[in-house]
Amino acid sequence: MSTGVERPRQAVILAGGQGTRLRPLTDHTPKPMIPFHGRPFADYLVEMLTRQGFTRILFLLGYLPDKVMDHFGDGSRFGIAIDYAVSPVDDETGTRLRRVRDRLDDVFVLLYCDNYWPMPFETMWRRYLDHDVAAMVTVYRNRDGYTRDNLRVDSDGLLAVYDKSRAAPGLAGVDIGFFILRREVIDLIPEDGNPSFEKTVYPVLVERRQLAAFQTDHRYYSVGSHERLPLTEAFLARVPTVLLDRDGTLNVRMPQARYVCSWTDWRWLPGALDALAALNRAGYRVILITNQPGLARGALDPATLDDIHARMMAETEAAGGRIDAIYFCPHNWDDGCDCRKPRPGMLFQAQRDFHLDLSRVTFIGDDDRDGEAAQAAGAPFLQVTDSYSLLDAVHDLLRADHPSPVAG
Repeated sequence: MSTGVERPRQAVILAGGQGTRLRPLTDHTPKPMIPFHGRPFADYLVEMLTRQGFTRILFLLGYLPDKVMDHFGDGSRFGIAIDYAVSPVDDETGTRLRRVRDRLDDVFVLLYCDNYWPMPFETMWRRYLDHDVAAMVTVYRNRDGYTRDNLRVDSDGLLAVYDKSRAAPGLAGVDIGFFILRREVIDLIPEDGNPSFEKTVYPVLVERRQLAAFQTDHRYYSVGSHERLPLTEAFLARVPTVLLDRDGTLNVRMPQARYVCSWTDWRWLPGALDALAALNRAGYRVILITNQPGLARGALDPATLDDIHARMMAETEAAGGRIDAIYFCPHNWDDGCDCRKPRPGMLFQAQRDFHLDLSRVTFIGDDDRDGEAAQAAGAPFLQVTDSYSLLDAVHDLLRADHPSPVAG
């Protein structure tokens, strides 16, 4: 593990390209300034960096730089110091970085201006220190075929192959930016020509085993192409959402090795229906995340589970609540699936289906495995106990999201 390395506070954003794939949207607007819900895309990146404790941003600009500089200024109204480096539009990523080498901190974060992903920086930083490498890049595992793979990560968590052409065999995953870099990496960029950072530096780092991967199943969102824009629009809408466990959170948990096998076994916990109604009144989407190993063990069949859930939802609606979706794991504990909590597979599936930002979506459950799944997915967690009910948790959640005005 690296020691004596200070946690970086500088973020560098590559934002100089012309965005040709987005024309005509980019005829008069640079890519990071394309609006979503009344705000430019780059606003969301700056907001996230501020929340993550960064204090300085350096934008590397080329195309229509005044549009970016006029909007962000010195960053004071965003709570962060913002500076700029403007170079010719045709500069490649490597050239832009090489030009600002002396303005970079010893360790810094590098982002592309066209990708948003809810970066859990403290977790990333610990992983980077554990690897003790020159660079780490964020890799979307791409198990859902969201895009084309361009790399392969080895069993040590290091990039083994990077192929910009995406043609090599055995590729699994794609780099999405969100790098942690030592400044010395910039010295690998050739002095002559107009080099691409990825094409020239990645192969050297891979060969030296100095490029680690921070792998994620949380989908990233982009302004890189027209077909991505509706997904990004949905993601940045940030519809309030809460994830709920079922047994022990909504209803009384059955004794060990027994299951709710029919509606006659179901007993609502005190206040649970009131909690669901309160969430609905506040405009929250409610999604259930539940392990149901009774299916694998033959204690109940899918039709019975569907009937239980239909009755549960009917009583929820009668009480003024709403449940928008139910995700359940049908496997036994030893089946090796990705969906059974404490693994976060169901949370990530809900994320993709509803375009959630899991860093802003609270998971409420009663079991330690719920908390482990939330942590693995990067979601906040509230734990229900005998003395802290779902209704208590919902009241706390709503107060945190909608604080009362301070008198005077």
